[in-house]
Amino acid sequence: MGAPADVSNMAQIRQQGPEMDLEEPVLVEGFPGLGLVGKIATDHLVEELDMRYYASVDCGGLPRVGVYRGGDRTARPPVRIYASEEHDLLALQSDAPIKSDAVGSVAECLTEWIVGQDALPLYLSGLPAEREDEPEIYGIGTGDAAERLEDHGIDVPPEDGVVTGPTGALINRAAQRDYDSVGLVVESSPQFPDPEAASVLLEDGVCPIADVDVEVQELLDRAAEIREKREQFAQQMQQVNQEESSQAQPLRMYQ
Repeated sequence: MGAPADVSNMAQIRQQGPEMDLEEPVLVEGFPGLGLVGKIATDHLVEELDMRYYASVDCGGLPRVGVYRGGDRTARPPVRIYASEEHDLLALQSDAPIKSDAVGSVAECLTEWIVGQDALPLYLSGLPAEREDEPEIYGIGTGDAAERLEDHGIDVPPEDGVVTGPTGALINRAAQRDYDSVGLVVESSPQFPDPEAASVLLEDGVCPIADVDVEVQELLDRAAEIREKREQFAQQMQQVNQEESSQAQPLRMYQ
């Protein structure tokens, strides 16, 4: 017999602080991708609901860097999970792109933990679009989650498509396991951080499904400031290849 694995998937997600009593929570995923829509939405959710740092994510292949904030001496890993017991909610916050060769292992590691929590994951992605009106949002699902999209009146995608990057890999894992998950796809700027698209994700998708109330007007009022603050990160995301960046694309681009 070979030597047993020294670290299990569960052990790679390490609880920080006291246990929380969560029952079938919703998990909102915020890996950076097109327009940074998922990241902006998730960061706003964590801040507005005053969610507590709950677990560090140490899946194989994640960047081994420390992240700190201005005005705070505390350094933390780049991928973290926050929780709100009051709202029965989890949020995955990420401050670093995931390399293409690590996407599969990260998705497998996270999926094992999500299943173990009996959580419903909401996977967020931007769809490149040049638009003049409010962004459209579409919903996809695995397992039996499509019923939730119907309940909340979230539209079906108008054309075939594919979701790439860590978000696409997470949806793939859920589909392979026939585990319930929701994918929310919003029209987004292909070049710049898009707070407006992130606000639509929250207001029309995340909040109704998770049954939480979050004020999004600040995202719109501070759109220029947020866009400027996130611009450097968005440029980094544009430099990584398509497998590394979470985004939705028409399927014809892959045929």
